[in-house]
Amino acid sequence: MSTGRRWTAARSLRARVTALVLAVVALALVVIGVAVDLTLEAQLRRDQQSRLDDRAARAGLLVAGGTRGAALVDAVDGQGIDAVLLDAGGRRVAGSDGDGPRGGPPGGRGRPDRPDRPGDLARVVTVPDGTRLVLTTDPRENDDVLARLRVVMVGAGAAGLAVVAVALLGGVRVALRPLDTMASLARDIAAGDRGRRLRPERTDTELGRTAAAFDAMLDELESAQARAEEAADEARRSEARTRRFLSDAAHELRTPITGVQTLAESLVRHPDGDLERRERLATTLVRETQRAGALVADMLELARIEDGAPLDRREVDLAALAAAEADRVALLAPALTVRAEGPSVPVDADPGRIAQILANLLENARRHSPPEGTVRITVSRDGPLAVLEVTDEGPGIPPADRERVFDRLVRLDDARTRDAGGAGLGLPIARALARAHGGDLRVVDAPTGARLRLTLPTA
Repeated sequence: MSTGRRWTAARSLRARVTALVLAVVALALVVIGVAVDLTLEAQLRRDQQSRLDDRAARAGLLVAGGTRGAALVDAVDGQGIDAVLLDAGGRRVAGSDGDGPRGGPPGGRGRPDRPDRPGDLARVVTVPDGTRLVLTTDPRENDDVLARLRVVMVGAGAAGLAVVAVALLGGVRVALRPLDTMASLARDIAAGDRGRRLRPERTDTELGRTAAAFDAMLDELESAQARAEEAADEARRSEARTRRFLSDAAHELRTPITGVQTLAESLVRHPDGDLERRERLATTLVRETQRAGALVADMLELARIEDGAPLDRREVDLAALAAAEADRVALLAPALTVRAEGPSVPVDADPGRIAQILANLLENARRHSPPEGTVRITVSRDGPLAVLEVTDEGPGIPPADRERVFDRLVRLDDARTRDAGGAGLGLPIARALARAHGGDLRVVDAPTGARLRLTLPTA
């Protein structure tokens, strides 16, 4: 939404709120005015009736006192009351003729005691001499009062609406100022200032709750963006690792595949050659083929582990597994001394996978230890964790390489000969299996040689 449209929308909201409130106030004023008009009209009519009743009572007292004729009329006429004395035939004997300033009923428009205009009020007092005293009042005097009152109410109402309109314009502008702030903040955020927030002082009002929700939305959007950027970075890192892995795997496989191709071509070119040479070529060909197959198998195994291959978990004794692997390595390398020590520590793990971890760790220690060296396996408990450490007497692992050795296809400089070193997948597979069990594998400080520590949750 453009700035002009936002301003038009805000201005329209102010206009709608102001018009609605003014309409409600005007309706209230109309209702109040009608109520006041009707109430005042009824009150004025009651006042006229009360004055007529008082004047009729006074006339009765005067008649009882012997007052007659014009004197009786003069005594009760005036102050809004018209008095007319009529004879038995209805002819005027004394009193107003209806054309005077008092506005009495005009002659010839009917009997005075029966006014022909709705709303005229009359009282009749009978005089013993056969005449009748008719007292009347004209409701037009009420109309004058009501007309003046209506003019006053209309003027006051119009002035009040004007004051209310001015007050509303200022009040609505102040009340809707947070909306302008939100619009300005949205523009700043769109321009790149992502750290700004409304931070309302009160969140128990509609605008306060709206501002708080706006801030929460911005926080969530920033968090989502940060997560998306982190995921993108991780995807880029994963892609880089995959490319590096494929490059290293291609490099590792190229040598045995080239050797297989060369040996196979030699066998084909010299089918009738020296039998001893042919046997050496065939033996080397089998060895290179096995080497390539082992590399491919290790790569597939690592991929399965990282994809979450299921584990056959059960309660096993870590010390017993360590002792069994120590015996196996002692048979494969009789000159190497392998010692396993420590108490029985049960763990909830897949015994085949734990044996694979130990085999990789001991193979790594065997390759880097002197031919008649010693490899120690120590099992202990550290709170909720079972700890197994494998320590050798080799050259050790520099601190800068202690994480790099767990990368795929990484071999340190002292183990890069293909006869002595592996493909560089043993330790990555061991760490992946340890983390699949909820544990970890890392290199720790040792007085001499290298020490790898495996941690697993206890059963």
